[in-house]
Amino acid sequence: MKKSLFIYIIIIITCLLSGCKLQSISYSATGGTIPAEAKTFSVDYFQNKAPIVVTYLSSTFTEKLKEKLRDQTSLTEMTEKEGELQFEGQITGYSMKPVNIQRNEVAAANRLTITIRVKYTNPFNKKDSFDTSFSHYEDFPNDRPLSDLEEDLINKIIEKIIDDIYNKAFVNW
Repeated sequence: MKKSLFIYIIIIITCLLSGCKLQSISYSATGGTIPAEAKTFSVDYFQNKAPIVVTYLSSTFTEKLKEKLRDQTSLTEMTEKEGELQFEGQITGYSMKPVNIQRNEVAAANRLTITIRVKYTNPFNKKDSFDTSFSHYEDFPNDRPLSDLEEDLINKIIEKIIDDIYNKAFVNW
């Protein structure tokens, strides 16, 4: 009796563990789902079409997105163009505005906001494809000039946006 129960439990566990490949989906170590048949991806250069242009923003964003996909997916190859999974788009917003207005009508902080439009194409599961704008911000003290903090703020904002892109493409939130 115990032996048959043990075999039954082993069969159930095996079925559950092998279930990670059902429906042509594979799971990455970071919890994302990627079509099992997908092996390549491409990331087009994200041109800066924002009213305010920071010269290095396009290349920084593009390279960091490529890095995230290389490091945190099971995709084996990045191609220059026409990968099986494709990311393209443009930087559409870069703005700063005062926030946390005090009684004397002076801002205690400023907010840097970046918006990036991303088109993701997944031919294996078309419902997972999207064309969406992602936006994040970072606040910084009013007594510090943007030029002193800009690169660090940009990197923090880009990291948040890339996490959102990854989650939308592969975690399906």
